[in-house]
Amino acid sequence: MTAQDTALPEDVAALIGKVQYEKRADFPAERGYIWTSCASVQNGNPLFWDDAVAAELTGGHIAPLSLLSAWARPHYWAPGAEGEQLSLQVHFDLKIRFELPEAIMTDNTNVFYEPVRLGDIVTSRQVLRSVSPEKRTKLGIGRFWVIDVEYHNQDGALLGTESYTGYGYRREAGA
Repeated sequence: MTAQDTALPEDVAALIGKVQYEKRADFPAERGYIWTSCASVQNGNPLFWDDAVAAELTGGHIAPLSLLSAWARPHYWAPGAEGEQLSLQVHFDLKIRFELPEAIMTDNTNVFYEPVRLGDIVTSRQVLRSVSPEKRTKLGIGRFWVIDVEYHNQDGALLGTESYTGYGYRREAGA
C-alpha cells in the first residue's frame, strides 16, 4: 500500500463531524413495544409493568435502555418509502464509497442520558467521527470507521448516543 492508497478522500473527510440522516420516528414510544420487549427476555422488572412503581421511581413509565434505538429504527419496508430502509446508513454509504463489500462491527458503546418516556417521539441522527487509513487485518484490506448515532426526544433533550466502530473490508485473493 502506498500513502495515496491510505489517504482519506476529500469528500469523506468533509463528512467527519457533520450530522447526516436526521430522522424523526414515525411513531411515539408506547407500552406495547415495551411489554413485548420485556416479555421476549422475561424481564419482570415492575418499573416496566406496574403503574404505581413507575410513578414512584421515575415519575411515570420509561422504556428499558436497551430499546433506545428501537424508537428510531426504520421498518424494513414502509408505505411510500423508496427502496430498502436501513438504520446506520452512514455505514452502508462508506462500504459503497470505498468499494468494501464486507463489514463487521468491532465495537459498540452506549451512553444514556434522559430516559425515553411514553409518548416521546425520538429523532436520530448519524455523525461520522473518523475513518482510518487502509489497514490489513486477517479479514482483508479495509478501513475502520466510527459512527455516533444520537437520539433526542421531541423537546430536543439528548436521550443517548450509540457509538459504533465498523471495519469495512475486501477479502484478499486466496483468503
